[in-house]
Amino acid sequence: MPLRPPAGFIRPGYDPLKVPNAPTIGTATGGDQSASVSFTPPSNTGGSAISAYYAVSNPGQITQTASSSPILFTGLTNGTPYTFTVWALNTFGPSPYSAATGSVVPDVSPSGDTALFGGGSGASVTNVIQWISIPTTGNARDFGDLIAPSFGIAACASSTRAVFLGGRTTVTVNTIQYVTILSKSNSVYFGDLISSRYNAAGCGNSTRGLIGGGEATGQFSSIEYITIASTGNGTSFGNLTAARAQLGAASSSTRGLWAGGFASGPIRYNVIDYVAIDTTGNATDFGDLTVSVNGNTGGSNSTRALFAGGFNGSRVNVIGYVTIASTGNATDFGDLNTGLLGVACATSSTRAVFAGGYSSSAVYVNTIQYVTISSTGNATDFGDLLSALNFSAGTSNCHGGL
Repeated sequence: MPLRPPAGFIRPGYDPLKVPNAPTIGTATGGDQSASVSFTPPSNTGGSAISAYYAVSNPGQITQTASSSPILFTGLTNGTPYTFTVWALNTFGPSPYSAATGSVVPDVSPSGDTALFGGGSGASVTNVIQWISIPTTGNARDFGDLIAPSFGIAACASSTRAVFLGGRTTVTVNTIQYVTILSKSNSVYFGDLISSRYNAAGCGNSTRGLIGGGEATGQFSSIEYITIASTGNGTSFGNLTAARAQLGAASSSTRGLWAGGFASGPIRYNVIDYVAIDTTGNATDFGDLTVSVNGNTGGSNSTRALFAGGFNGSRVNVIGYVTIASTGNATDFGDLNTGLLGVACATSSTRAVFAGGYSSSAVYVNTIQYVTISSTGNATDFGDLLSALNFSAGTSNCHGGL
């Protein structure tokens, strides 16, 4: 395999008038420690048929060969930007280099049960969307960016699409945006909420997403809904039993639940509300949390909803659970690793994952922790977010509403 550039490749029989023209470069697509480089063969192959194509990376000057497009590179460094050039070889020698590809960054792509965490506030407000594979442990990875930096954003998801709703940077917004969960990219505009709001909570099933509560100049009781598979503005659904913000939400395929939150005063709530997702109407009382809190979070599998963390004068580490199909008060489940305000939650059919938050020692944390939903117990370390954040939005393609 030639390791020198074409201009330095000399061999018996070399004839610069009979070498191929340069291939036409295509695109480079990144994978896990890998990249695939596409190209179009030259129409002028010179004095003989092309015997091989070679691609060279920058940085690293790694050379790979193939008999046709694409050329696969392995052993690359995840997180490092690469470009690639391609050249062709026939009996008489090497072609000139092609133009370089655009820059590509190899990395692991989401697959299977995937959670996304969008936005949040720490050292500054961020527009970053992060992802994790729920069945494994490990650190979060970059997915893409929200349209604008935002904290207090709400989220819901189908099995294919995650939707982020509302939020605040210096002003409160009504923007709805979405991404395709297994395709890393920046978010795309979906529509607008009826009311600009932040510190609301989202839930839903496979077809309909709901957002309830939140605040702007005051607290909201209103619930809006969207059809996740299509784009469009929010539609009025009904009202919670009380206006409140910084609350948690969870859902099965039929019911949406909201729990906790605060109103001006401050008044902290232990109330759990529920609605039937596929019909519009006002929420009904479900029961009570084990403690009155705001800044808590929620998530669920198909049968059990968990509500965790928050603030009731100090940061709370309590996790409580309810059985979604029946009404009643929450039962103690276990504890988070520490008391956290503004922690985010995403779930699969087996795990609830809690990310970030503002701790009892008054610092933002990057900790990710998890529990097994079907069994009670304390949270276990999962990994770390890309940065320390609170009031991010968490959702997944495998939560209890699907």
